[in-house]
Amino acid sequence: MPPDEIKILLVDDNENNLLSMEIVLESEHYSFFKATSGREALRILLHEDEFSLILLDVKMPIMDGYETAELIYQRDKLKNIPIIFITAHDYEEEAMFKGYQAGAVDFIRKPFKPEILRSKVAVFVELYKKNKLLRKQEERLQIINNDLMLLNQDLEQRVLERTIELESLNKELKALNLSKDKFLSVISHDLRNPLTSLLLSSKNLNNNIENISPKEISVFAGIIHRTSNKILEQLNELVDWAKKQREKTNFNPEKLHLIKQINESLELLKAGAIQKSIRFDNNIGRDVYVNADPLMLRSVLQNIVTNAIKFTPQGGGDIKVSAMAMETMVEICVQDFGMGMSKETQEMLIGNSATTSLSGTDDEKGTGLGWLLVKDFVAQHGGAIKIESELGKGTCIKFTIPVG
Repeated sequence: MPPDEIKILLVDDNENNLLSMEIVLESEHYSFFKATSGREALRILLHEDEFSLILLDVKMPIMDGYETAELIYQRDKLKNIPIIFITAHDYEEEAMFKGYQAGAVDFIRKPFKPEILRSKVAVFVELYKKNKLLRKQEERLQIINNDLMLLNQDLEQRVLERTIELESLNKELKALNLSKDKFLSVISHDLRNPLTSLLLSSKNLNNNIENISPKEISVFAGIIHRTSNKILEQLNELVDWAKKQREKTNFNPEKLHLIKQINESLELLKAGAIQKSIRFDNNIGRDVYVNADPLMLRSVLQNIVTNAIKFTPQGGGDIKVSAMAMETMVEICVQDFGMGMSKETQEMLIGNSATTSLSGTDDEKGTGLGWLLVKDFVAQHGGAIKIESELGKGTCIKFTIPVG
């Protein structure tokens, strides 16, 4: 069917009447389908669609116009086709009611006047055209809406993907910043004390070279040599550790002889302890082994012991390191007899806050980065930390590491 074709179904048992209606309407270039009975009209409607109007004779044999209209409107796809009844009878009220009840939209009386027929048909044809145009616009609008929905879904998906990507990048940046902070903190805590020992020994040599015996010079030279090698060794370890941080393989536990690890860590802190007349007491048994990352364990020990030295007054007593084997873990305790800390400080340290130093009174504040490392490194080993402390009597910091 051409886009602008207007199809009209003419139904009348008299072929002359069909011809008359066609002649009157042919100047409008409509396409006509003709039927001489209700049954024939139904057959045409079953095979053809898109009719703009049906002109239906009321008085027909076998099946009159009213019955034909009722059958037509029983089909969903036909119920919107307007029907004009053609009748030779007067417009009796009862007949008109029956016609409208059957689905008629109008009546035309025979013999019909051509101008009236053309006028009424033109009204319904125009209505059909507008309805058809409206349907097309609705279809186009639906297509546009569907396109907009798809576009919106696509945009939402892209925004979601971009958001996830940005969140992932943000997490990576935070992880990189944390790795950088860890690296700087490890350097700060692990190298400060051996450097202090190195500086003290070189200072004694430099300031008292004339009064120092060759034996003492040899002792200081030995300290400088050993400490320098240790610093170089730790720097190499830190560079390797930083590389593993980038490769996300920074946690590398191995079986370690605990007393050896404790002694190596304490050796680097002796210079600072000696200045305060503090001695180290390593009570670790020789048969104790742990499964730990060497650098992380050393960093945890040095952080805790460094703070124990810091908050122990001159001649304030020894710092004791002990260990107790449990089922699958070893509990290591670093005990000092310094200032101790308040309950509030202990709770702050064990909680999520890390703005307070490891030990000391509430007036002694630190950056907390070293404590962050201690908690992080112990947690990576599946261990736990607890603090036992009393103001003026000292502190014992306990942490657990897997048995080796």
